[in-house]
Amino acid sequence: MSMPQISVITPVYNGEKTIRETIASVLNQTFTDFEYIIINDSSDDQTLEIIASFSDPRIQVFSYPKGNLPISRNRGITHASGEYLAFLDADDVWTPDKLEAQLNALKANPEAAVAYSWTDYIDEYSQFLRVGSHFTANQDVYAQLLLMNFIENGSNTLIKAEAIAQVGGFDPNLPSAEDWDMWLRLAAQYPFVAVPKVQVLYRVSSQAMTRNIPRMEAACLQVIERAFSRSPDSLQFLKPLTLGNFYKYLTCKALEGKPQRKNALQAARFLTQIIKNDPTLIKEKVFGKLLFRIATTILFPSAIAETVFTKTGKLSDIKTLYGYLRLNPS
Repeated sequence: MSMPQISVITPVYNGEKTIRETIASVLNQTFTDFEYIIINDSSDDQTLEIIASFSDPRIQVFSYPKGNLPISRNRGITHASGEYLAFLDADDVWTPDKLEAQLNALKANPEAAVAYSWTDYIDEYSQFLRVGSHFTANQDVYAQLLLMNFIENGSNTLIKAEAIAQVGGFDPNLPSAEDWDMWLRLAAQYPFVAVPKVQVLYRVSSQAMTRNIPRMEAACLQVIERAFSRSPDSLQFLKPLTLGNFYKYLTCKALEGKPQRKNALQAARFLTQIIKNDPTLIKEKVFGKLLFRIATTILFPSAIAETVFTKTGKLSDIKTLYGYLRLNPS
């Protein structure tokens, strides 16, 4: 029996709400020479029953005691026999041409070890939420990746297995941002190639790991410090821009969804970090919107703040802050 070209790895813990759609998006790929390794992380809901309802010989399920996401991905790697590895979290979805397009991109650029695509965001009901960064960079992308994780999530890449073996697996000590850490280690050694089309649908849910903002802040700061400690002197000037980008992202995360005073207080702290690292934002219209949204959320009960934001519309819309992420290292 010949080895599959690609090993797809999905870690899952209690994924009964989304795992069916995730598995279907893998089995519906136009490229079919893959094995599908599902790492069950001690689920105690209907996850295993749903997986068992798919009768496809490419699916292999391995159950383990509870770990975290990087541990589960690493467990998947140990079972993988493909020349290329792709990771898909149990609540995300691929478009049908994702694997085919990324594999073609890697074969057309044999020196590259990583292919990635664009991401858009969906909600808990698979409805479109917002576009991703749709950023395109090829070959040496290390400086751009230092500035921001433009790959955006762990469900995006197709990677040569030998490259992951070279840089080591996902860091099990990182509770978040372990994907950014991995992409940086790969980009330090290998060229990347972009597929400039949306092929990853990243699900945003209220239970998502990214909602744990303090944990995310601590992990990302660890990744940033580690990356700059390994980076050449010629790139150290990027650090304030990286921190500015990161705190812009965190500010948006803290203020999205239902207005909550504790989140607005976090956002106020993040805003001071933005000013410290990228003071040019003070001159922009979005800065006033941020102050308005933070102050309203802190001063008024949640229901009143929500009514104010509904009535003021664009005046309180801070999503434009994503447009102020600095992605040019020069």
